[in-house]
Amino acid sequence: MNQKEKYVLQLQKKARQRKKDKVFIVEGMKMFQELPKERLLQTFVSESFLRSHGSLLQGISYEIVKDAVFADLSDTKTPQGILAIARQYEYKMEDLWQKKEPLLLVLDTIQDPGNLGTMFRAGEAAGISGVLMNQETVDIYNPKVIRSTMGSLYRVPFYYSNQLSEDIKKVKAQGIRLYAAHLKGSLSYDQSDYKGGTGFMIGNESRGLCKELGDMADSYIKIPMCGQVESLNAAIAASVLLFEAARQRRK
Repeated sequence: MNQKEKYVLQLQKKARQRKKDKVFIVEGMKMFQELPKERLLQTFVSESFLRSHGSLLQGISYEIVKDAVFADLSDTKTPQGILAIARQYEYKMEDLWQKKEPLLLVLDTIQDPGNLGTMFRAGEAAGISGVLMNQETVDIYNPKVIRSTMGSLYRVPFYYSNQLSEDIKKVKAQGIRLYAAHLKGSLSYDQSDYKGGTGFMIGNESRGLCKELGDMADSYIKIPMCGQVESLNAAIAASVLLFEAARQRRK
């Protein structure tokens, strides 16, 4: 394995290296094709990919890697044969409320990469304007998160806060009402009005929203459930709330 290939492996495994160099790894055909070309820094393809899909690489410089080596570089069990190093996005917090009636997710310590990626994907589909999260939330450039976003990472503004409670005050100063998905909620999620500036606060998968942040919500809401289910997966709960807001805004 040469130095360039070892570097790819480092970027796959180490958030610190990605952060230091301000880059991330994109893997698979769909994610590669949707990546804005001004973000593309370097492309690697396997020998078998080149034989099957070489025509797709017109105008793009690339490095050819043996199939066995590519399998080692890939973060997936069934590599598609193409990956790229891309330049990270840099947003300011103000970028999250540029739409006329902002729709935000405010995330407290989401740990599961699949959950975070799904929230971005569902968020884009529901017309979200941005995602605000604390530093304890999983790295958006974790390869599993990137795959779960299915390209929404490229289009949804996000901001990692060093002091989430302070930044929530700035969100509220914009006239954005914050709703906490909470077991103590007395109001059903479909009884609130989300047509104005709205933010949904979603807590950690196991312990929920911490008390300090929960106390900053304008309203507690709940998702009524049948059977013996007490709570939903964080990404599913976020999706339910976002699509209710989208439904109201369509009307």
